[in-house]
Amino acid sequence: MSVPQGHQPSLSQPKVIVHHLNDSRSQRVLWLLVRSDSRFIFRDLMESRVYSQEELEVPYEIKNYSRNADRRAPKELLDVSPLGKSPVITDGDVTLAESGAIVTYLIERYGKDKDQPPASGRLHDLYFTHYSEGSFMPLLVQKLILTIIPQKAPIFISFLLRMVLGQVVKQVLDPELRKHQALIEDHLAKSGTWFAGGEHPTAADYMMAFPLEALVSEEPHFVGPKALAFVNNVQSRPAYKRALDRGGKYTYAKL
Repeated sequence: MSVPQGHQPSLSQPKVIVHHLNDSRSQRVLWLLVRSDSRFIFRDLMESRVYSQEELEVPYEIKNYSRNADRRAPKELLDVSPLGKSPVITDGDVTLAESGAIVTYLIERYGKDKDQPPASGRLHDLYFTHYSEGSFMPLLVQKLILTIIPQKAPIFISFLLRMVLGQVVKQVLDPELRKHQALIEDHLAKSGTWFAGGEHPTAADYMMAFPLEALVSEEPHFVGPKALAFVNNVQSRPAYKRALDRGGKYTYAKL
C-alpha cells in the first residue's frame, strides 16, 4: 500500500476513523492522535465521538467496540477488517490494520518535525517500533495464553495443566522476560525519557507503551525502575489522559 500524499482534510467532516476496542493495542493509536499540545473541538455523533486537531488539521472519529464475555473482539470488527482485530483505521480509501503500521502511517502522513526521532536515535526508533510487536508482545501473549488454558479446562484436568504449563512458564518464558527486562532497562538508562532519546515521543514510544503498561499491571516483578518511570511518564501526560476520556475504560491505566 502506498501512502497518499498532499492530504488536505476538511475540518467539517471526519476523515480518519479509529476502530477502537477496549483494553487493546488501539489505545496507543488514540494517544498518538490526541496530541498533548493540540486544542480539541468535539461533538457527539449518534454512536461515536468526533474530534478535530487544530494543530495537525486531522479530524478523526472514534468508533468504539467492546469485548465479548470471553474477552474476544466482537464480530462487527470483521466488517472492517478480515481478521476482525483492533486497531484498524480508515482514512478515505485506505483501510489499515496492525498498530505498528498505523502509527508509522499516521506519523508519516500527518506528523510534524517533533514526531521524528533525532538523527542519533533513528535506529533506536526503528528497532523498538518493530521490537514491540515482533519480540516483546509475543512473549507476553504466550504467557497469557498458558495462564488462561488451565482456567478454561475441565476441572478434572485443570490441575494437571496448571502444573505442566506452569513449569513451561517458569522454565521457558520467565527467563526470556528477564532478558527483555534487562534490554529495556539498559536502553532507557542511556536514552532517557523516550526510546529514541529525543524531547518528544516518537513511534517507538507509542508502540512500547502498551506492552509495558500490561507488564506493569499484570507482571510488575518483571518491570525495572526505568520501564516503570517510562510508563508513569506516559500515563501522566495530558494527551494520554484525554485519550482515556475519549476511548473509555482501559484496564492497564493505573492512574
